[in-house]
Amino acid sequence: MIVFGWAVFLASRSLGQGLLLTLEEHIAHLLGTTGATTTMGNSCICRDDSGAEDSVDTHQQQAENSTVPTADSRSQLRDPVRPPRRGRGPHEPRRKKQNVDGLVLDTLAVIRTLVDNDQEPPYSMITLHEMAETDEGWLDVVQSLIRVIPLEDPLGPAVITLLLDECPLPTKDALQKLTEILNLNGEVACQDSGHPAKHRNTSAVLGCLAEKLAGPASIGLLSPGILEYLLQCLKLQSHPTVMLFALIALEKFAQTSENKLTISESSISDRLVTLELWADDPDYLKRQVGFCAQWSLDNLFLKEGRQLTYEKVDLNNIRAMLNSNDVSEYLKISPHGLEARCDASSFESVRCTFCVDTGVWYYEVTVVTSGVMQIGWATRDSKFLNHEGYGIGDDEYSCAYDGCRQLIWYNARSKPHVHPCWKEGDTVGFLLDLNEKQMIFFLNGNQLPPEKQVFSSTVSGFFAAASFMSYQQCEFNFGARPFKYPPSMKFSTFNDYAFLTAEEKIILPRHRRLALLKQVSIRENCCSLCCDEVADTQLKPCGHSDLCMDCALQLETCPLCRKEIVSRIRQISHIS
Repeated sequence: MIVFGWAVFLASRSLGQGLLLTLEEHIAHLLGTTGATTTMGNSCICRDDSGAEDSVDTHQQQAENSTVPTADSRSQLRDPVRPPRRGRGPHEPRRKKQNVDGLVLDTLAVIRTLVDNDQEPPYSMITLHEMAETDEGWLDVVQSLIRVIPLEDPLGPAVITLLLDECPLPTKDALQKLTEILNLNGEVACQDSGHPAKHRNTSAVLGCLAEKLAGPASIGLLSPGILEYLLQCLKLQSHPTVMLFALIALEKFAQTSENKLTISESSISDRLVTLELWADDPDYLKRQVGFCAQWSLDNLFLKEGRQLTYEKVDLNNIRAMLNSNDVSEYLKISPHGLEARCDASSFESVRCTFCVDTGVWYYEVTVVTSGVMQIGWATRDSKFLNHEGYGIGDDEYSCAYDGCRQLIWYNARSKPHVHPCWKEGDTVGFLLDLNEKQMIFFLNGNQLPPEKQVFSSTVSGFFAAASFMSYQQCEFNFGARPFKYPPSMKFSTFNDYAFLTAEEKIILPRHRRLALLKQVSIRENCCSLCCDEVADTQLKPCGHSDLCMDCALQLETCPLCRKEIVSRIRQISHIS
């Protein structure tokens, strides 16, 4: 969750920086001096790219040299706007722009160690954000991400997405310059085939930009050369990770309807039909490619004559699955309801369909990707705030195991555990003992000490649940097949006791779901969120009243005006 807190920090910091610079200009004017400031396209006020950073450092060093250190000055609070590097004093000069590669690698190295939600963003990340406030700086950051993020780090693509997502939006000129620098086409995709990291990172950057830039900007970015490059990366001669991120980039470009039509006309579906055969491949990298290819064929790039996967998948033995109606908006769920993946920049979450109140229960998860996921147990009261980074383990009603950062999460706080970092193919076990009020987590059969904190807030109504950072995937086993590492104690499985109708098991592709929603008649006084219950609740102090009580209880801010919700009042007169 910590990485999403950085977004709020950086946004507020940019505003404060603009106000500070405006004040500096007025002071300089009063003193008869001039200051060099400029603006970058659609971003906020920022320093001149050519030398303002050096100027600030020079002024700061002069101030330090002319000041005699005292006990009082040493004990002053550190400037929260520009945190120091690790192990350095609070007045260290900013890093220079030519160190951008080092800053990117520093961010990658430190991201898994920042686990406390009260921690500030790493100094390297803040500095990169500063650099990206100018066209030239933004281009430097993007090129560095492509150049230095290593192939083997499971958090590499997520860091690319995180950094670009928090940087200011690029101007039209910056995008044009980037396309000229990259000069992508089919031939470029065939170059450096022995070094796939560059192509993986390029595709990840393109996908992130396509997700950020909706409409005309996204259409302009998908030039014939870039489309040819991404399609060439899908060929079987490419490294599987290059194929994966090229496909994800095409998916994100297809979020704009004109791009979707352009990509569909390239006969992409013919290539994906071959790749979807990898969906059950024992190689976990190829399995990701197969999963995404199948999802794209079912949801985006439909192929005439191909039967949709949900129409042919065998669900007879499945009685519990991930709940496609109780999931945050961008999570991909497989047609059999047991595998999930997130390729969005948000923190997506899902609960299963079966709830337990008593007894001892167990399920297992196969790790397909080894990045950040928080998997465990949640109740109906748990809040999924994907854009704010709240998932499983981030409130008092859930507890989660994080095998990438080696942490247990509860109430948005974490503590380390002794298991090694999980890796692709590992099996994580989750035991819930409601008789003894404890949860036990296992990695490949090795158990941790019991966790009991969540039972101080709730003692029943638990679901299996998980949250996913960008580009993460795992598969659930609720008992439909034998467990790899069953615990020694007696337990029950969801699949033995749950029940789903044939209709409830169907996970419709998005276009089928939208078609059904268009046929639904919505009554006038229904809740604006669930469109099911009556809108009978007024929020205070803002006064908006378009919600039912169930939905209102899951919100902390009003969805219409974003004011904090202090209380919720049920309006009896609205009940029919």
